[in-house]
Amino acid sequence: MTTLNTVWQQFTLQNLLIYQWRNTSILYRLTGCLHQWRQGSWLLQWGEPLGALLITIVFGLAPFVGTALIGVLLIACAVWWLLLTLTDEPSKTAFTPIHLIVLLYWGIATVATALSPVKIAAFSGWIKLTLYLILFALMAKILRSPKIRSIFITIFLLTALIISVYGLRQWFNGAEALATWVDPTSPQSNLTRVYSYLNNPNLLAGYLLPAVGLSLASFFVWTGILPKALALTMIVVNSSCLILTFSRGGWIGLVLLMFTFALLLLYWLSIHFSPFWRQLAVPIGLTALTLFLLLAVLFVPPVRDRVASIFAGRGDSSNNFRINVWMSVIEMIKDRPILGIGPGNVAFNKIYPLYMQPRYTALSAYSILLEITVETGIIGLSCFLWLLTITLNQGWIQLKRLRELRNPQGFWLIAAISILVGMLGHGLVDTVWYRPQVNTLWWLMIALIASYYQPTAKIGSPDIQVY
Repeated sequence: MTTLNTVWQQFTLQNLLIYQWRNTSILYRLTGCLHQWRQGSWLLQWGEPLGALLITIVFGLAPFVGTALIGVLLIACAVWWLLLTLTDEPSKTAFTPIHLIVLLYWGIATVATALSPVKIAAFSGWIKLTLYLILFALMAKILRSPKIRSIFITIFLLTALIISVYGLRQWFNGAEALATWVDPTSPQSNLTRVYSYLNNPNLLAGYLLPAVGLSLASFFVWTGILPKALALTMIVVNSSCLILTFSRGGWIGLVLLMFTFALLLLYWLSIHFSPFWRQLAVPIGLTALTLFLLLAVLFVPPVRDRVASIFAGRGDSSNNFRINVWMSVIEMIKDRPILGIGPGNVAFNKIYPLYMQPRYTALSAYSILLEITVETGIIGLSCFLWLLTITLNQGWIQLKRLRELRNPQGFWLIAAISILVGMLGHGLVDTVWYRPQVNTLWWLMIALIASYYQPTAKIGSPDIQVY
């Protein structure tokens, strides 16, 4: 057992001595090389607050603007991160095992781009990926401050509330479908699927998953009657709007999110339970949630029909489309299994027509794992799964620490872990994970977990931080 535990700690970099790696890294030595300039710069004295403002603008505008403007904002974030990194004190530079694997994944994507059969197209995807990863690095640095973290999450939740309210308005007033979102031969052919400002119900569902998880956490973090009432309103409105998208992938993600949140919440609260209830709390809680979901499926006809379509196989046109795309993508992977075709939808669109079945055009693989494999091969997929393992493990370690301290900031961690599980479940059967409105939220959750990291360091080392 001890051996297995040691292997697990090594695999998840749990006892990685960051300061030792930092002292031997040539790349890391570049950090802080312009530190003296920062001392005399009035603007850079406000580096973290201005960085928080930048990422707030990104997430505040993302649901309402086009991808071009989001790209410009991501470039601004990248420039600001570079300035902060070059002018910060080396001892204060945020670096975690999560950063290390993100950097490794970026390196694999870079090699895949260099070896891609469509290098120019892959380079476009590589630039987008680089901007997302730099955004992650900036957020992981900025969100270390509990005050900035709470303010930023509040602003995001208020933005999501606007999106959800408009979605509910579409449900009550009717909304014209902008695409064929429901099988025209099914009983749900006339079903209204809300899409709010994002113009796609599946994309809206992917966007609202983090909003639901963070709304749940805010109910426990915020104090006072009015803040808790606002949090409860957000939970109801965001969850209702997500359900009314009738996105089956979104529903899968929501169920996984709720189950994970319930498990972690019961673990958090169990410290106050008696030994008897500590054993029964989790089974009772999960049983109650399962019964609620079963009753909804059995007695709400639209939900029952939509859930049944998940198991209809090729009998549902949407299922049939995805299955045909997946079969073609698997053939693409077989031809380039090691490092794939290079990152991005542009590269995918160059290669996929050579493998697609007639009449089944697609913009992506409609599955996160297949998309990562086709872009960066088995090596990239292995690194991505390693990143997920390390991120969730770090989240669990910090959650246990905050639970012992009774620190309510731990509820944001519960939300982040649950959201990652939910978004991964949704992304296994859908393509919205690669849209900037959703992909930025994915990296936000990873950055949120990374921001809690407590390094293993020498006694008296400046790496030790207190939250």
